[in-house]
Amino acid sequence: MSAILKTDLKGLKLFSRGKVRDTYEIGDRLLMIATDRISAFDVVLPNGIPHKGAVLNQLSAFWFNYTKDIMPNHLISIDVKDFPEEARKFSSILKGRTMLIRKTQPIHAEFIVRGYLSGSAWKDYQKKGEVCGIPLPKGMLESGKLPEPIFTPSTKAEAGHDLNISQAELEKLVGSDVAAELKEASLKIYEKASEKARRNGIIIADTKFEFGTLNRQLLVIDEMLTPDSSRFWPADSYSPGGPQKSFDKQPVRDYLESINWDKRPPAPVLPPEVVDGTSKRYIEAYEIITGKKFEVV
Repeated sequence: MSAILKTDLKGLKLFSRGKVRDTYEIGDRLLMIATDRISAFDVVLPNGIPHKGAVLNQLSAFWFNYTKDIMPNHLISIDVKDFPEEARKFSSILKGRTMLIRKTQPIHAEFIVRGYLSGSAWKDYQKKGEVCGIPLPKGMLESGKLPEPIFTPSTKAEAGHDLNISQAELEKLVGSDVAAELKEASLKIYEKASEKARRNGIIIADTKFEFGTLNRQLLVIDEMLTPDSSRFWPADSYSPGGPQKSFDKQPVRDYLESINWDKRPPAPVLPPEVVDGTSKRYIEAYEIITGKKFEVV
């Protein structure tokens, strides 16, 4: 199956086109389509990953339902039968990879929870012994489990990489009460999801949440606990002291690092074996976490 890189739904109003998702506006609701586009180092690659969008969509829906007791979310339905009539004629494109969602006012920040020391957090720890201003014990290993999960929000930079901010800076951005609620919800969702995933054989090393408001109520938005927004490690091979095997797009990053790409557009084309291997990893992560066979659409 070829990857879906872009949608063009005639007659529907395009609301936004992000790195992965194409979103259309229908009244006070949005139709959010997860394409098979993939980005690395903040650059969208020229070829996509077949089935990736469907995995992201269905796994997000699984987690939205699983954690809605902690905080409500923007999901209305992922069933095309529930979509507005003007959208249903595009069912062959939308099926499996689309959410009908409530339109919210997004909070322009990302809310990251880390349970393990990896990625940029490991680099920060090596330099300063802390992560985003949070001191950590001496002598920790790369990929080591933190004493307890930590909350490390960041703001979206106008260009380039996101910028880490402290809890005090978050309070200035959204107010102290909202900042406290966002921190509490992020940590609770991560802990509940981590326990579920670990029972099924996956470690969620870290993850990113996004939130919005609707009628002054906070909602979880965008995606939730997917291989794009999280680091998923197989629990049976976990061994702190170095990088871990991964169910996310790390193989794509590794390939791009191996060819010494300068991380500026245009990005190189991924070889077939990297594309196929990444697609299989996304599907495997979905099946392990949900306990269901992935239905190819």
